[in-house]
Amino acid sequence: MELRNMIFATVAVALSSVALAGIVSSEEYARAGRYEASGVHALTEQLRGPELLNPEAALLSAAPAKVTVRQ
Repeated sequence: MELRNMIFATVAVALSSVALAGIVSSEEYARAGRYEASGVHALTEQLRGPELLNPEAALLSAAPAKVTVRQ
């Protein structure tokens, strides 16, 4: 029984490896990776913005517009 399980596991790993290699080597997978990389780059550039050049402006933009004191 144990030998049969080992053979089944070996065959399953081999078939999974072949299937994964087929997916990774496909053009669609490569295209999706390029789109993801360009999206991350665009998001990073958007988040970086001009605030890093002027940190005081970033702090002021995050501050509340009006402060009210209640007594």
